[in-house]
Amino acid sequence: MTTVQRIIALASAIGADIKTLTTKQGDLTALSTTTKSNLVAAINEIFAAIGSSTVINDTLGDGATTSTWSANKIYDTIETAKIAIKNELTGGAAAAFDTLSELQAALGNDANFASTIAMALSQKIRFDAAQALSGAEKLQACNNLGIGDPDYNFVTDYNTAKA
Repeated sequence: MTTVQRIIALASAIGADIKTLTTKQGDLTALSTTTKSNLVAAINEIFAAIGSSTVINDTLGDGATTSTWSANKIYDTIETAKIAIKNELTGGAAAAFDTLSELQAALGNDANFASTIAMALSQKIRFDAAQALSGAEKLQACNNLGIGDPDYNFVTDYNTAKA
């Protein structure tokens, strides 16, 4: 490679770097500052404007738009709002049931909990109304109550005992 070719390659590399920097910097004419030719000067102008006119004031109410809050005030306000929303969603539920995960665990991780409970309730013996039960259901219900088989033939036992 000749010296001329090396100088041309160097100029091309420098030009490419300048183009990249200009592209990354963006169009300074779109800035709302009075200084539009120099990014550092524009930043300094903004800094000076903020430093001279904005005062951090945490004493003004939540609706205030004429002052700037400190980071602590912003954080506290967000935390208060977060707690209020959580309380509204949980309706004052006990700590053991105040998250969706805790509710899911309490429901036995059963996506069909309502159907499961309805089925379980329908399989209970009623004492306030008549109920249609299959033979197997009657036998199980009587065994659960300590009665035994409702169709058991006691006459056979009687006859066996008197013989």
